Amino acid sequence: MIVLGIILMIIGFIAGIAPLWTIGLILLIIGAVLSILGSAGRPIGGRKYWY
Repeated sequence: MIVLGIILMIIGFIAGIAPLWTIGLILLIIGAVLSILGSAGRPIGGRKYWY
């Protein structure tokens, strides 16, 4: 999710498409939060490991 967010942000920035850049930023933030919670050992969505 983090990689997809970065790719969308780059494409949105180069092409000048603001909504694409915003969606990429949101995916990047959500991916980072899930990654941090997963590495802290917190269950996410009822699962101990998030794949």
